[in-house]
Amino acid sequence: MSKFHGTGIAIITPFNQDQTVDHKALANLVNFNIENGTNYIVISGTTGESVTITKQEKTEIIETIVKASNKRVPLVLGIGGNNTAAVIEEINTTDLTGIDAILSVSPYYSKPTQEGIYQHFKAISKACPVDIILYNVPGRTASNMLPDTTLRLARDFKNIVAVKEAGNNVGQYLLLLRDKPEDFSIISGDDDLVLGIVLAGGAGVISVIGQALPKQFSKMIQLGLEGKVKEAYNIHFALMEITALIFAENNPSGVKAVLEALELSKPTVRLPLVEATDGLKEKIKLALEKIEEQFKS
Repeated sequence: MSKFHGTGIAIITPFNQDQTVDHKALANLVNFNIENGTNYIVISGTTGESVTITKQEKTEIIETIVKASNKRVPLVLGIGGNNTAAVIEEINTTDLTGIDAILSVSPYYSKPTQEGIYQHFKAISKACPVDIILYNVPGRTASNMLPDTTLRLARDFKNIVAVKEAGNNVGQYLLLLRDKPEDFSIISGDDDLVLGIVLAGGAGVISVIGQALPKQFSKMIQLGLEGKVKEAYNIHFALMEITALIFAENNPSGVKAVLEALELSKPTVRLPLVEATDGLKEKIKLALEKIEEQFKS
């Protein structure tokens, strides 16, 4: 079984009110997740506001998470972009000690052809000393890495071990699940679809909401992996409202509002993102109260 199985989380970068990284909150969030069932942690992805993090801050964030996790769970580091040479340069100049894989997004903005996407990841594969999880998120990249391209990469390069698929496209998930090599994992990046994908043969999730409700979310994923459909969907239905709410304005402002309500971190984000509105925060508090009531036992 792949080490990237079950519930992974795309961890936020907590900020203090003065916009500096809140390393204490970050370490606490790592412990909170590991103690409540999270299987692995993804550092410096979209949810971690990677585009507004400096190189020095990224290094310090990695150090905090590596130290706090203390080898208890696998760690995945976001290293991707639309400049292939710059991605390779970052791989070559980053200390990957304690990192089990990188998560690398399909090139954004440039809108390469499928062959361009293939050649981009071929070059990264040759340069990368650890495993690679591909990341397809058409809503952010403005291009879709098609199943044929993903599966071609999976077959051609041994260190390309999984894809985080986040196109909110059930048909595309099913094509990947039907045709994938046996040792290649399909990981959902869609919190709202993940249970169905797991039941169809997916390896699990890299989740946003999972970091705020790790006990409930990881239990749902585990039940799904065990084929316990009814029990898993009972949890899914209970989490549907909060999952929708965190994406109502932008990510990660929504999940940071949840973490604020749970007193795990501040709601601060960096421009061009802005904090969740008071109206959304109130809806989130009410949704959390309902969840607490439902899971009292």
